[in-house]
Amino acid sequence: MPLGLYTFRIMYLIFDTETTGLPKRWDAPLTDADNWPRCIQIAWQLHDASGTCINHQDYLIKPEGFTIPFESEQVHGISTALAEAEGIPLETVLEKLAVALKQAQYVVGHNINFDRNIMGAEFLRVDGNDPLVSFSLIDTCTEETAALCQLPGGRGGKFKLPTLSELYYHLFGSRFEEAHNATADVEATSRVFLELLRQVQIHPSSLEGEFPEEALRITYPEGVPLLGLNHKNLKALSEQYTSKLQPKGASNDPVSKESLSALSDASFVHLHNHSQFSVLQATSRVTQLVEAAAQYKMPALALTDHANLMGAFHFVKAVKKHNSEAAPDAQIKPIVGCEFYVCENHKDRSRRDDGYQVVFLAKNKKGYQNLIKMTSLAYTDGFYYVPRIDKQIVLQFKDDLIVLTGNMYGEVPSKILNVGDPQAEEALLWWQQQFGNDLYIELMRHGQEDEDRANAVLIQWSQKHSIPLIATNNTYYVEKEEANAHDILLCLKEGEKQATPIGRGRGYRYGFPNQEYYFKPPEAMKALFKDVPEAILNLQELIDKIVPYDLAREVLLPKFDIPKAFQVENQPDGKTGENNYLRHLAYEGAKKRYDPLTPEIQERLDFELAVIANTGYPGYFLIVQDLIAAARSMGVSVGPGRGSAAGSVVAYSLGIVNMDPIQYDLLFERFLNPDRVSMPDIDIDFDDEGRGKVMDYVIEKYGANQVAQIITYGTMAAKSSIRDTARVLDLSLNEADHIAKLLPNMKLSKIFSLEEEELRKSLRSEEYTRVKEFKAIAEESSLQGETIQQAKVLEGSLRNTGIHACGVIITPDDITQFVPVATAKDSELFVTQFDNSVVENAGLLKMDFLGLKTLTLIKDTVKLVKYKHNIDLDPDAFLLDDTKTYELFQRGETVGIFQYESAGMQKYLKDLKPTQFADLIAMNALYRPGPLEYIPSFVARKNGEEEITYDLPEMEEFLKETYGITVYQEQVMRLSQKLANFSKGDADILRKAMGKKIFTLLNKLKPQFINGGKENGHPEEMLEKIWKDWEAFASYAFNKSHSTCYAWIGYQTAYLKAHYPAEYMAAVLSNNMSDIKQVTFFMEECRRMGLKVLGPDVNESFHKFTVNDNQAIRFGMGAIKGVGKGAVETIIENRKEAPYTSLFDLTKRIDLRAANKKAMENLALAGGFDSFDKVHRSQYFNPDGDGILFLEKAIRFGAKYQENENSSQTNLFGATNDSTYQVLKVPFCEPWGNLERLKREKEVVGIYISGHPLDDFKREVDLFTNAGLHVLSDLYPIVGREMHVAGIVNAVEHLETKNGKGWAKFQLEDFNDQFEFRIFGEDYLKFRHFIGINQFVRCKLIIKPGWANKETGKVGEPRIQFLQFEQLQSTLANHAKRLTIKIPAETINSSTIDSLEQVLKPFKGDKTLLLDLIHKEPEIKLTTTSRKLKLDITSDLLDMLEENQWRYRVN
Repeated sequence: MPLGLYTFRIMYLIFDTETTGLPKRWDAPLTDADNWPRCIQIAWQLHDASGTCINHQDYLIKPEGFTIPFESEQVHGISTALAEAEGIPLETVLEKLAVALKQAQYVVGHNINFDRNIMGAEFLRVDGNDPLVSFSLIDTCTEETAALCQLPGGRGGKFKLPTLSELYYHLFGSRFEEAHNATADVEATSRVFLELLRQVQIHPSSLEGEFPEEALRITYPEGVPLLGLNHKNLKALSEQYTSKLQPKGASNDPVSKESLSALSDASFVHLHNHSQFSVLQATSRVTQLVEAAAQYKMPALALTDHANLMGAFHFVKAVKKHNSEAAPDAQIKPIVGCEFYVCENHKDRSRRDDGYQVVFLAKNKKGYQNLIKMTSLAYTDGFYYVPRIDKQIVLQFKDDLIVLTGNMYGEVPSKILNVGDPQAEEALLWWQQQFGNDLYIELMRHGQEDEDRANAVLIQWSQKHSIPLIATNNTYYVEKEEANAHDILLCLKEGEKQATPIGRGRGYRYGFPNQEYYFKPPEAMKALFKDVPEAILNLQELIDKIVPYDLAREVLLPKFDIPKAFQVENQPDGKTGENNYLRHLAYEGAKKRYDPLTPEIQERLDFELAVIANTGYPGYFLIVQDLIAAARSMGVSVGPGRGSAAGSVVAYSLGIVNMDPIQYDLLFERFLNPDRVSMPDIDIDFDDEGRGKVMDYVIEKYGANQVAQIITYGTMAAKSSIRDTARVLDLSLNEADHIAKLLPNMKLSKIFSLEEEELRKSLRSEEYTRVKEFKAIAEESSLQGETIQQAKVLEGSLRNTGIHACGVIITPDDITQFVPVATAKDSELFVTQFDNSVVENAGLLKMDFLGLKTLTLIKDTVKLVKYKHNIDLDPDAFLLDDTKTYELFQRGETVGIFQYESAGMQKYLKDLKPTQFADLIAMNALYRPGPLEYIPSFVARKNGEEEITYDLPEMEEFLKETYGITVYQEQVMRLSQKLANFSKGDADILRKAMGKKIFTLLNKLKPQFINGGKENGHPEEMLEKIWKDWEAFASYAFNKSHSTCYAWIGYQTAYLKAHYPAEYMAAVLSNNMSDIKQVTFFMEECRRMGLKVLGPDVNESFHKFTVNDNQAIRFGMGAIKGVGKGAVETIIENRKEAPYTSLFDLTKRIDLRAANKKAMENLALAGGFDSFDKVHRSQYFNPDGDGILFLEKAIRFGAKYQENENSSQTNLFGATNDSTYQVLKVPFCEPWGNLERLKREKEVVGIYISGHPLDDFKREVDLFTNAGLHVLSDLYPIVGREMHVAGIVNAVEHLETKNGKGWAKFQLEDFNDQFEFRIFGEDYLKFRHFIGINQFVRCKLIIKPGWANKETGKVGEPRIQFLQFEQLQSTLANHAKRLTIKIPAETINSSTIDSLEQVLKPFKGDKTLLLDLIHKEPEIKLTTTSRKLKLDITSDLLDMLEENQWRYRVN
């Protein structure tokens, strides 16, 4: 278009607004007047096509029916007072804007859609007509301008959209600081927009076909200038108007002397407190809050965590404990509350709405039940970013609750600050309508302007609507000094550094504005509110409404349906019927278990049933036996028992446990004390694969709303608190790591609280040295010192929540009738908000369903034996006198044997040489910290090397099976009954008192024992000795019931290993498939046992490890990465008729949708196709000239073959399928070398299967290294030692320091581990030629102390100094100086010497040959040196010696 046609035509209306805030929903229609904020200032400019400004206007708008919120005023500086004084009516402004719009063709702005929507909503409010609808909009905030500024931080890795200031700076190189004043913003936007057009940097679609830059370049050849308008300082003007108003946050009324007097006498109570259960939001511990309340003599205390009741039970328990020890006038009334997030619709997940934070307090137990319902719904139905409820839920559960209006995020204060006074007052009246006299307006004074502004309004409304005020402080930490630690905690939650400034938007982080959110003393709170004394005085009225209640209750069992024949009429609780049915089942089971059912057994049954009836828990036994019976019927393996339940004949008769308590002398009273009512506790082991079936059964039987898992609280341990704090404080990773590694396995609180001498005694010498350094760093004013000091405060803080591994809750009704629940990522079930330590006290039936991998292992072995040998094994029927099994134990070959596989246990088993099951039970009990020291004596007595003695002859009856040593708690219980006439109940109390070191109870029981013993004629001095011995050992004595059950599982695994070694080890490998290190470890055990472990094979492998016809273990295909269950299933299914003969045959028969290309590639790399004739692995990956891998061609062939078969058409080549098979041939290529084959194997399996790269150097590694690489993971214990390590170099990175000096990182791998080394300076220059990929090297190192800092004297971490490198190929030649051959004296003759000479003759050299002539009895060794023969000590020579079975030693 010619320039002259539009030179003076007005083209652009550029405008900007300031508003009362932001919309709740950006996608709401403009007709939704409540959603869209109000305009309080508008400015526009009209420009013609040449860029000339024709007109500019700026108006403040008089607020009518709304006020300007404080937060909005903070942004743009326009107060309600200013707008009312200087603004003009909205209708007038809209008329002027409509006139301006008629002169314009395009509407322009920065983020124009927001301003367009604001004004569109205003037009619709006035006359229902929106003139902006017909205009094309041009925005300066687009992807185009984002690409121009290239600012990081956008979504999806893109550049972020620039603010007006950022775009202005990019274009003009100067700052634009007048943002958020509409007049100034419009001036800047106009300049930015016209300059962008002039430079052709934006291409608005509405200007397509036009060339505005031409006119602009004529008008502004050097660039578009500012208009130079004068802008009012709106903030200053606002302050002039608001300064005439009353002081902020203060009351109008003068305070009377009576009120001031009452204030001084009044008690203050903190009603708004958060604990660590407000996860990562508060540092206060529940006990800390109670202690602080007690210190300040507060008559009550509330806990109001964010959205949950996790701390409620702990809180009430802590207050109860305080009250039990405090004087009557120092009692504290616990008030359970919750600060809920109240949103519009708690089920709406289409947009984020965290709602308002409103505090609810329970007046009584019913109110508490309503809190449970609300918090449960917040998690189960309302969780979206945060747990939320809405006002419908509030209406449903509002009874017996008190509401506080909350902090500045509460609905009423928030609307005052962000929306407007009318809306806030409307919200306040809604809450008053619902809660009446139980609504309190909350005032806070943390020295913040927003609080002062809100408080002024709240005080007025309190008087206007007769709603009482109360003063709170919204505490998040107890002491003011903890404010910094709290800020660090908030940074952890947000994933921010503390150095990031607090604020909103990009580049800022969330944080509290000051350090006033602590548990302030009453006097401080009274001083803060002395002008509003009623806010303190009203607290007593609120406290008086609270009726105390206890959260602990008796356990409530779910109803168990019993047959009608056993029911008793007119008995609501049904206990008699349950007892009748339990007796029936117990006796029926006992008849099967015991033949004959003797009077002694009947007496024991009757005794146990009477105790069960007395405790009132027959239903518990019925529920457990039902679950176990169901599990067995589903084919789930159930353990023989666990814990003390194995002492019950009733449990044995019901099939709950499988160990006969009479045979093994297990005590019922260890399980259920007859003298006191206590909840029985039966833990059940299921095979880990079947545990899910049992859970499904429980859910189906009792209902998903009555079953839940138990929450766990993940707390910050000492080292994690150090590392987390260091990350927030931006301490370098190396320094943080150094500090953390100084810590022993001890809490920070203990390290800093113990006396120095006590601390020294608690630690090993090297640990104590490190702790001294740690404490010295803590005293520094450095960043490291600050890290430790803050970590001390944060240690133990709740960091996250999880799910208890085995705990399950079953309730008689909907679970939220009893306990609050939440949801968890890893569970479809509800999760209790109360943790394992309190669920039973809260009245919940807790059962532990443990998934025991060993039971799966046993089950898998039984299946393999059936599959390979057609033998049906019943592990529960294994004989306990099996010779082969005990021989295995005697040899200490217990790798993979449950409870007996550790190296220490193996050593003691070799010494003990167990011959009976009782020995295994005892070893299982003794092998643990404490009683471990008794094992040597136990072994010596068993083997007749130490005399078996008893303090009193009467003790032999119970100590004989353990050779006179007290091993079990049950022995202490039995002996106390026999020696001192203790009742069964008293004996159990004694066991508990000794085990838990309850000294007050022990002091009470000792005279009873001494006197009872004396009455039975035992010497007092001997009784004193026995008591003293028991006190020393009883805390270590183990539960025989548990030890017996687990010894039985251990025996079963040993039996299987002894009789079916291949099948057992295959099952062991299968059950450790997810842990590559464990697979490697057990494969080594297989080699030791002489069992071959073969790689995967598509013709033999199953999903798990199996045994082939040659008794070799075949790798499971499920262990190969990328080979899913579907691929394995189709391979197994389609080989049933005949094995696969080739890759073509395989692809023709299997489902190629289940076994995709990736699965096939990984099978080939792992060796799955190695059994196919005359094809090696590299051929499958040969592109054969056309760039397509042969494997891929074979898959395509198979797919086409199946397609043709299915459609009955000819195949790809128009011939028969058989001829096609002949045409496709495997292309030839060179096979991979051993190293490449192994490396690729490891990529897809995680370990080397068919060998190890170091296999050729195993002898060099064994002879000339003194450590594996794993020892280098912690250098402190090996400082000063010289280490010889060897391995293959897997990765190398050559780097340069800032000053240009070379250094390297390289990864070395040995048979068991890998380690990354760093080598610098001269070492790097000297040894760099050894550091190459796939190099086999031996390194000689020395571990040196860390460098000392010259300024502080602080010593850094130990370091590695390299002394020597050499290739492993040269190691034998370099270090083998002499060869010693060991010859039994009785075998020496001329034939032996000739034979040895023939072996050695080909290896003549210059190394010394020695002969050790060994005579066994008496033991004599004669060493001679060969004068005639010198040797060249090579691998071939040593191979030859081993082949001819000559024993040798290389030095």
